[in-house]
Amino acid sequence: MIAGRSGDLVWRAIALVLLGAGALVPLAVLLLQSAAAPWFYPALLLDALALDGWAAALSPAMREALSRSLLIGIMVAAVATPIAATVGRAVAQLDGWRLHLGAALVFLPVAAPPIAIATGLQVVILRAGAGGTTAGVVLAHLVPAVGYLTLYFIGVFRAYDDRVEEAARTLGASRWHTLVRVHLPLLRRPLAEAAMLGFLVSWAQYALTLVIGGGAVRTLPLTVYSLVRAGQDQQAAIGALLLITPAALALTALGLAARRTTVVAV
Repeated sequence: MIAGRSGDLVWRAIALVLLGAGALVPLAVLLLQSAAAPWFYPALLLDALALDGWAAALSPAMREALSRSLLIGIMVAAVATPIAATVGRAVAQLDGWRLHLGAALVFLPVAAPPIAIATGLQVVILRAGAGGTTAGVVLAHLVPAVGYLTLYFIGVFRAYDDRVEEAARTLGASRWHTLVRVHLPLLRRPLAEAAMLGFLVSWAQYALTLVIGGGAVRTLPLTVYSLVRAGQDQQAAIGALLLITPAALALTALGLAARRTTVVAV
């Protein structure tokens, strides 16, 4: 019995080490590459560090791509969150096969390859005259973002207690006051988490941006890929670190919020 538990602990420790290595080793390589001087074969180790790549990485083109990605991500999060909350609540109130069908339909844009979504959306967006524009890219990003967020809100509203709102209306609160004073405060944390998720879904999009933007809308993922193709490893590593930063900040914020909140009432 004790030997079996010890074996389980060993395998769990090995799994944790492998997971940690899988997450930290690429990050360490990016950090090293971002500060490395020109480093060519057959040298196994870098000769010197050079931080001038960071100054070059903050060129006007990189700043424009960064600001464009931030703008698109914020717009997608702002639009996708209320849409997904509304759809998620409607689906969560279903039962039986209707619930499964609704969840399956919501899951389609999440499961479908981005290039397939982009190919289908391209025809519609081009005919609408939004091809190669920031607005067109935002519309394209909304498809997977709303899918992800709706799945999230289905889980939230399946655990949500509607009796709180019913009690507020029984006490004389109007629909507006119930929404503002009861509903939204209870969902403050899920809404914030959904907004962060929607931003991150948009932030990492490559295929949708490339196809719908037509190369005219330069975002950070497109710029990083171009740097990799051009062999500019140091600037590509810096761009990759910039791509990782929002996700790291979001995870940190969620971790801090989880520590401060012992019970979440939804």
